[in-house]
Amino acid sequence: MDSSIKKKRTRGRLSREMIEDAAFDVIEREGLSGFSMRKLAAALGCEAMSIYHHFPSQAHLYEALVDRQMSRLVIPDDGLPWRERARIGMQEFRRVATEHPAFAPFIVVYRMNSPPCLAKLNAIIGLFEDGGFGPELSARLFRAAGYYLIGAILDETAGYAKGPSAVTTVSDEELARDYPSVVAAGAYFGTSGFDKTFELGLEMFLDEMERIRDAARGEAAKSGDRARKK
Repeated sequence: MDSSIKKKRTRGRLSREMIEDAAFDVIEREGLSGFSMRKLAAALGCEAMSIYHHFPSQAHLYEALVDRQMSRLVIPDDGLPWRERARIGMQEFRRVATEHPAFAPFIVVYRMNSPPCLAKLNAIIGLFEDGGFGPELSARLFRAAGYYLIGAILDETAGYAKGPSAVTTVSDEELARDYPSVVAAGAYFGTSGFDKTFELGLEMFLDEMERIRDAARGEAAKSGDRARKK
């Protein structure tokens, strides 16, 4: 068969969804640093130019992967109590960001300014505003929540989940003798403990947000009382 005809047929069989599926597979296998459009083309059994027909650049492809993941984020129902909505929103971001662990370090630091991502961000920021924090505090708490989520997600996908990092290590005997606190804590650091640790931190975060809101409301009420007495 003429090679040009074969290439046309290959390109015709491709879809954006097929390419995105394969891209996630390659990223999980090779890591972000090892990913390339050439390797993606090899996985798809096509020429790289066939991919560029759908995605003009790797940046366009990565944007599509982020959009795809963010589209899976479920916005909590506004009929739920505010605290439950906030909890679900944060749990949802963690869920979608860790579905493809090797891609997680990219998605958590990506500036989400494409229309699909902006729609999700708008809804989540609105959730904070619904909590009665006011514009500035809502924005700052949204960012603070992001700090917590980014740290947790990076640790769960590229930190402890990857095992020891140091080249210079110590034996189990030395570890037990010289670093007993590390040994004792280590039982709770593994992947089996990720959920419980995340939920503990999340509840602490929600407690503090509500404390800040209630304190601000109390101060506002006192100011109102003082103003009325004048």
